[in-house]
Amino acid sequence: MTSHAKKAKVARPIAAPTKRKSRLRFFVEAIEELKKAHWPTRQEALRLSLLVLIVCIVVGAILGALDYGFVRLFTNLLLGG
Repeated sequence: MTSHAKKAKVARPIAAPTKRKSRLRFFVEAIEELKKAHWPTRQEALRLSLLVLIVCIVVGAILGALDYGFVRLFTNLLLGG
């Protein structure tokens, strides 16, 4: 039988805290990142907004119909008519 010796884990040094950035630097970096983002054209934004509106109306109608159906069902079952 051979026994394998366990290797000791080497501790990694803890990173020293870095110099704190100013709060103003955060806003500068945020603006830089926003400039890199892909912004939709006016036509894309309108088309996608209409799509969201249509989906909301359809889902709302489906949930409303289900709610109405369940209310009628439980009213008839529990109250007898």
